[in-house]
Amino acid sequence: MAKELIKVELKNGLVFNGRKIYVQSMLSKPLNNIKSNIEQALELEAAGCEILRVALLSTADIELIKHLKQHISIPLVADVHFDHRIALAAVEAGVDKIRINPGNLGDELKIKQVVAACNQANVPIRIGVNGGSLEKQVSGQNFNCEADAMVASALRNIELLEKFNFRKIVVSMKSSNVVQTIKAYRILRKKCSYPFHVGVTEAGVLKSSLIKSSIGIGSLLFDGIGETIRVTITGDPVEEVKAGHEILRALGLEKTGVEVVACPTCGRTKINIEEIANLVESKTKFIKTPIKVAIMGCVVNGPGEARGADLAIAGGDGCAMLFKKGKACGKINESEIGKVLLDEIFNLSGGF
Repeated sequence: MAKELIKVELKNGLVFNGRKIYVQSMLSKPLNNIKSNIEQALELEAAGCEILRVALLSTADIELIKHLKQHISIPLVADVHFDHRIALAAVEAGVDKIRINPGNLGDELKIKQVVAACNQANVPIRIGVNGGSLEKQVSGQNFNCEADAMVASALRNIELLEKFNFRKIVVSMKSSNVVQTIKAYRILRKKCSYPFHVGVTEAGVLKSSLIKSSIGIGSLLFDGIGETIRVTITGDPVEEVKAGHEILRALGLEKTGVEVVACPTCGRTKINIEEIANLVESKTKFIKTPIKVAIMGCVVNGPGEARGADLAIAGGDGCAMLFKKGKACGKINESEIGKVLLDEIFNLSGGF
């Protein structure tokens, strides 16, 4: 295991040092529609996105970078492939980080130019290895598994950047195969100390992505591996941000917002737990204060969960017992449960 993580800092002060995990997402609008990209970027920032990436296909797309930088306060990452001139233009336009695969940017002279520009502007480079697009120098070799191939690609590209005395490096190795992704990161963590961006790529639509990403990202974070994360979802990227923060909360790595614990219900349940839980979640999304709410269907686990929650209910027949900080505070009629919980949450949060 690497003894100490190499610290990499973005221009706006975000630091990758293992002490905080940052949630990333990516713009998905057509690059020539500047207005829709700005709107999506602002929506993602409001949802809690902490680092935003945009794919650039040509130097003409640099105009979008300039507009985005005028409207958002979070770091902006330029995703560049095949043409080193796009990376150079993005750095000049003020991008905060470059994501490249040095293996597809051309010869070493072109890569050296990108490294020099990033060094001068204090812009980190993310080496983005993807199992589906390994460079020919690696894909042509025989490896025992995809994980070994991705690690070989990462090490090859790290060595290339270090050859030009560049150390502001972040590394990612993503595959649509959850097991191979986890294995690759675990292997590479023993071989280098650069910060990692972790995720399972091409994870699919919402349901399948949540399962694959929770297993892949969650396993790695539990091992202490990963400084930034992205949950890839085929669909609205705002859902990626929500899912990323939920994974962090589930692991105790983030303690902001309202956490709702709700029982799955059974034959003992006499109140509509699903309706109450959905109401509380939907009405408290904007709250940043860490508050744990347990919504339980009966007295079997209700009082026990209430001891670890700021607010809780244990359902009865058409009513529920309200708990505050583990102490019973009286019964509530079923029709009033949602309102009472929301009022108590808002009082605890001060509306924030």
